[in-house]
Amino acid sequence: MIDPQVKQRLVEIVGENWVLDQPEELVAYSYDSTPMYQELPDIVVLPKTTEEVAKVMKIAYENNIPVVPRGSATNLSGGTVPLKGGLVLALNRMNQILEIDEENLTATVQPGVITQELHQAVEAKGLFYPPDPGSLRISTIGGNIAENAGGLRGLKYGVTKDYVIALEAVLPNGDILHTGGKLAKDVAGYDLTKLLIGSEGTLAVITKATLKLLPLPETKRTMLAIFKDLTDAARAVSKIIANKIIPVTLEFMDNATINVVEDYVKIGLPRDVEAILLMEQDGSKDQVDRDIEKMAEICRQEQAVSVQVANTAKEAEQLMTARRMALSALARLKPTTILEDATVPRSQLAPMVETIKNVAKKYNLMICTFGHAGDGNLHPTCLTDVRNTDEIKRVEKAFDEIYEKTIELGGTITGEHGVGIAKAGYLEWKVGQSGIEVMKGIKKAFDPKGILNPGKLFTDQPRKRVVIQS
Repeated sequence: MIDPQVKQRLVEIVGENWVLDQPEELVAYSYDSTPMYQELPDIVVLPKTTEEVAKVMKIAYENNIPVVPRGSATNLSGGTVPLKGGLVLALNRMNQILEIDEENLTATVQPGVITQELHQAVEAKGLFYPPDPGSLRISTIGGNIAENAGGLRGLKYGVTKDYVIALEAVLPNGDILHTGGKLAKDVAGYDLTKLLIGSEGTLAVITKATLKLLPLPETKRTMLAIFKDLTDAARAVSKIIANKIIPVTLEFMDNATINVVEDYVKIGLPRDVEAILLMEQDGSKDQVDRDIEKMAEICRQEQAVSVQVANTAKEAEQLMTARRMALSALARLKPTTILEDATVPRSQLAPMVETIKNVAKKYNLMICTFGHAGDGNLHPTCLTDVRNTDEIKRVEKAFDEIYEKTIELGGTITGEHGVGIAKAGYLEWKVGQSGIEVMKGIKKAFDPKGILNPGKLFTDQPRKRVVIQS
């Protein structure tokens, strides 16, 4: 419960219309895109400027009020659920592209800018911002930075952290921090910019970002390869990279996902195959043509039953849309969709997918797998019903085994979704107890009172390691 005097101070900062505390208003900010997590905040504040954010944080700090920064809440780790109640700081009104600097090839934006809107704005000037998370039509740049979001173009171009060169952020006590700049080189002290990227709103509130841009590629082409055997598809992925070809996109869908997506988009995907690889390359026309031809040759050598190159931009867009719609298609089937992101070295792709299939069979679950084959980032997606408590227990055991195998294969518990609440129990599996202690030390240095996004990353109840019976 927020003290009435504190509420009045917040109203004086942002205006009465931008302080919400009615029950029906609070419900809308009690959950995000992660299933099974929900808690009501006590109040929601929607600031317009950095100065307003700083003033709000000072009040929260003085009164020990938990604060959860929030954008479009498309994250899949429970990162914006207000576990401790308190104040949700919704940054959607801070939605301006402040500058596109064509001399320095940068864009400076507020955190509430929608990812796709930034893409469109810079591409209109012949420039290119590569990070493209699946939720790009609604996700915000601030959220992308907080989660270090990836996307379909991550194989060739990297992820969000590779494009953030400067930040403005408000610390838990209300102080304003500036990091980085429009610089090609900067090694002045610890890299605080990189530290804040992927910190999931636990260290500071990002209020402005300067992003690196690239020249817009001259052309791009898209290709679909179809395989009867999963191992053949995995070998093709490894061989493409071994041939020193780094495509923009190298995506994977298993049989279960193919069928669900085809039911949804109806573009003629084959239903009786084990795997599809979707590839896209960009660059100069001659280079793109050579790479597409070579990738097609490699796929045929690895027993692809069909290789189709899109002949028009419309065909290419259809194929890419089919992949981007995978989650939406799957979510139609059952009330609860649990989308995870086990990530392994690309050489371990086939063993990982086989493990997921075997685990699904063992626990009698429907798990469909798709993802970024080129960088080993898989999205095993369990279709279930939260009301079926027995099945949910089996789901938990299944993902315990999936993540145990992921670690065994040299992988990680999350490649792009973040830890949040959902993966907090697994974090020690990846970083060890010493890693946890170092991270807690960093958290305490930034946030000694522990008010910023409490309950995320760390847990008092870590998951127990499992012994997988072969």
